[in-house]
Amino acid sequence: MVENLLTTNHLSKKYNSHFVVDNVNIHVKKGSIYGLVGRNGAGKTTCMRMLSGLASPSSGSITFFGKTSPNIQKYFSRIGVLIESPGLYGEMSAFDNMRLKQIAVGLKGKNHIPAILELVGLEHTKNKKTKNFSLGMKQRLGIAIALIGEPDLLILDEPINGLDPQGIAELRETLVKLTEKKNITIIISSHILEELAKMATTYGFIDKGKLIQEISHDELMEKTKEYTQLQLEDTSAAAVVIEEMGITDYIVKDATTIQIYEKQISSKKNSSTACPS
Repeated sequence: MVENLLTTNHLSKKYNSHFVVDNVNIHVKKGSIYGLVGRNGAGKTTCMRMLSGLASPSSGSITFFGKTSPNIQKYFSRIGVLIESPGLYGEMSAFDNMRLKQIAVGLKGKNHIPAILELVGLEHTKNKKTKNFSLGMKQRLGIAIALIGEPDLLILDEPINGLDPQGIAELRETLVKLTEKKNITIIISSHILEELAKMATTYGFIDKGKLIQEISHDELMEKTKEYTQLQLEDTSAAAVVIEEMGITDYIVKDATTIQIYEKQISSKKNSSTACPS
């Protein structure tokens, strides 16, 4: 059984009498990419700020690495954080920005900085000033800075906001590489499910401060498969014909309804006989 690297227990945040996060229970497995999905104002950023130690919960608790403690700061050496856009010195290079962060947190040596820059695809930037970076490059540098100290967990709040398609693709490739090569666990928030679906292994859907559902990638794909629905007089006879055609991905909903999933239909060029649901 895969252990949870992070869990929350009835995590809540209240401003005045209004709960912006209300009894949220998150379960993040080690080595996973957990996508926290919700529209703007749903409570994503407040959740991420509490997980990062930038805001204190009104109630509830957070468990990191199997241990529950009100003092999140004790885990900072194992957590990398990028909330909103990275704060960069525009007149300095990527290397020098990383070196400053390294000094600020009290780490010695700089030999591993080139390896981190290579990991996020910025090894070619050399002495280029970060003020001349694209937004996507700045976000990847923000992730590189968060990787200083070799954290086990990355917390990224809306990192794809404002990126063009190429920037999103490059960021996605970077995050998948981090989990595959470094076994880093990632929590990433976004209001764009379509993009998270290309990288996340688990999703938590949040709305009006409440976690509506946690679901795996495979479960989500199963629930959202497109299908063509057939209305028939005899589903038993129709099922025999469908299987003789080599179509196996279908379900008999009731006595008069069969749903055939689109991948199967397109491969058999049989959609002309069906009525969309």
